[in-house]
Amino acid sequence: MSTSPQPPDLSAALLRRLAELAGPGGLLTDPADCWPYGYDNSRRQALPQAVIFVTRAEQTGDILRLCNEAGIPVTPRGRGTGTTGATVPDRGGIVLSFERMDRILRIEPKDRLAVVAPGVTNEDLQRAAAVHGFFWPPDPTSAAACTVGGNLAYNSAGPRAVKYGTPRENTLGLQAVTATGEVIRTGVMTTKGVVGYDLTRLLIGSEGTLALITEATLKLTPIPEAKRTLRAAYRDVRAAAAAVSAIMAQPMTPCALEIMDGAAIATVRRYTDLPLPDGTQALLMIEVDGPTACIDHAAQAVGEAARLPGLVELRLAQDAAEVEALWKARKALSPALRHIAPKKINEDLVVPVSRMAELIEGLAELSKRHAVQIVNFGHAGNGNIHVNLLVDPDRGDELTRAHACLDAVFDLVIALGGTLSGEHGVGLEKRDYVAREISPATLALMQAIKRQFDPNGILNMGKGLPPPLGHSMVRG
Repeated sequence: MSTSPQPPDLSAALLRRLAELAGPGGLLTDPADCWPYGYDNSRRQALPQAVIFVTRAEQTGDILRLCNEAGIPVTPRGRGTGTTGATVPDRGGIVLSFERMDRILRIEPKDRLAVVAPGVTNEDLQRAAAVHGFFWPPDPTSAAACTVGGNLAYNSAGPRAVKYGTPRENTLGLQAVTATGEVIRTGVMTTKGVVGYDLTRLLIGSEGTLALITEATLKLTPIPEAKRTLRAAYRDVRAAAAAVSAIMAQPMTPCALEIMDGAAIATVRRYTDLPLPDGTQALLMIEVDGPTACIDHAAQAVGEAARLPGLVELRLAQDAAEVEALWKARKALSPALRHIAPKKINEDLVVPVSRMAELIEGLAELSKRHAVQIVNFGHAGNGNIHVNLLVDPDRGDELTRAHACLDAVFDLVIALGGTLSGEHGVGLEKRDYVAREISPATLALMQAIKRQFDPNGILNMGKGLPPPLGHSMVRG
């Protein structure tokens, strides 16, 4: 593995200027203080030369302008909950932290929108919106810790995306700062608008490689009057996948449709009380919401679609405690798997819903071929499956076999018409695989867009896209 090129030194004069721009307590340079800002939820870690806490768009612009002129790499960061190394400063330089830019600027119920700074946590936004009878649909598992800016940078969604969409569908406009320090505004304050190019959707999901988001105007949705939660147990994954296709083909769209395979069920039952009938090898968690007057009809329609051959049990949760227990089991999966295999490989792959059974069966075959245990769960209604390769790098050639298996997994996903990342982003972990999914001509256009926003390539250097042809690949 080659090492990353050394970034320019931060001279005393440059550090003094950065300290002035950061303000009192806004600049860290001691390695002991900087190390906590050098990692995310991947296994990667790197020491930044400095950490700067920003609080305003204009201040962010001044800092970026200075770094751009000096050629200093800038890695933006929220709370570091991502899993792909996108906030790891592997090229050195500075980490620009948005954690102190955490104000909810306003909520306007009549216009169904909220204006927030990027450091606001998803959970805090949900609480504030709920006071007015609204919610913001994106709901990642890490909602208590992850920031809205991070949700936008990754286009992170969660279970509700099956009905309500991702951040791209739930963001009206942005304020952002380019690498040259220009403050730009994208989008509108209305639910319609076609003037100019859609830079809002371009920036969302770009992982801080084009511009850094300093404010977001978010589209809010009224909290539904009622909700019903169902649990469908199946004798195998193919039966569960067929049920997902049937559910998504009928008119009542669930607000959540999650799947666990047999290995996931066995894992979660080691840590939580999840009573299931004998013979259960796949589980669907289904939620429907809507007006009280028609919620029972909606639940019945979705339940009927789930009644396919292979169904072992279909159960409607009877009270709030049962609903909470079911979702607790689902949310316990990732921590449980990390406890079993702290260095597991976690991918979030997406295929068309109609081909999900082929994906999971293909994963089972690859698991046997490479002798690597794979546990699958995720957002079945979107075809977004979290594929976990339980690997111990310290045990023989297991890591080598796991990487060979992962390579075949990506080929399988592309062959099924899928995509390599649904909501975890690309960062460093998937960068080298992007060219399998995106054609050379399309990649060249994306790289040209990157140069337009970031002419000297300082923003989240080396993340998201492979380098243009003719440039050597430096692995992070």
